[in-house]
Amino acid sequence: MKIIKAFIVAFSMYSRIPMPRFNWESEDMKYHLIFFPWVGAVIGGLEYLLYIFYETHQIPSLVMALLAIAIPLGVTGGFHLDGFMDMEDAMSSWQTREKRLEILKDPHIGAFSVINVITVGILFLAMVLLMSKQAFTIWCFSFFVSRALSGICVVRCKKAKEDGLLHTEAKTASDKVVFVALLIQLILVILFSIYLNPLYGIFMTIMGIEIAIIDMRKAKRLLGGITGDVMGWFVVNAEVLIAVVLGLTSINW
Repeated sequence: MKIIKAFIVAFSMYSRIPMPRFNWESEDMKYHLIFFPWVGAVIGGLEYLLYIFYETHQIPSLVMALLAIAIPLGVTGGFHLDGFMDMEDAMSSWQTREKRLEILKDPHIGAFSVINVITVGILFLAMVLLMSKQAFTIWCFSFFVSRALSGICVVRCKKAKEDGLLHTEAKTASDKVVFVALLIQLILVILFSIYLNPLYGIFMTIMGIEIAIIDMRKAKRLLGGITGDVMGWFVVNAEVLIAVVLGLTSINW
């Protein structure tokens, strides 16, 4: 029952997929991060089905690419993109650590976040159009990989604040169990992706881990640690930059 509740909590928090409702207790959040990557699995599965539909029904490639961009937003409701935009505003402010943390809590958006989110959308569109079928298939795994890495960072990295959703998640989570479970899932998915296509699987893995290291170090330097917005920012960065690598390597140089 604890596992079922943890699964429901994870999908209720990180997706718009309808889930049964019940009163959450701290015990119910103990293992919910284990199932966080499975929201990415749903996104990846829908992306793959979209590509099959694109092949069998010969819809225009531009329509397919636009739908591919829309799927993550539809499943999550833009949950991570909101954190990405907040983080872009905070970083672009060139303010003190305390001021940046205040900006993260500000519900208003600034010019830099709008500029960067448009840039991300253009990159996504261009790279999906460039990807070969093999690259697109491996890209579908990136939604799982980015969330598994995000969950690992949540339980292992220093927090910037002693309050907020991320702090609650980390505090209620069973660190060792969640870390081991996420690591095992991550390794299995990476191995399977490499089995399907060694080149693209390795590129996805290297880029995902590298972005995690860079983003966590940057968050520590600018904010003193990670926040929920930082993790949303990381998920978007990982998925976009993995798409960039897979798209560029699909070009017949």
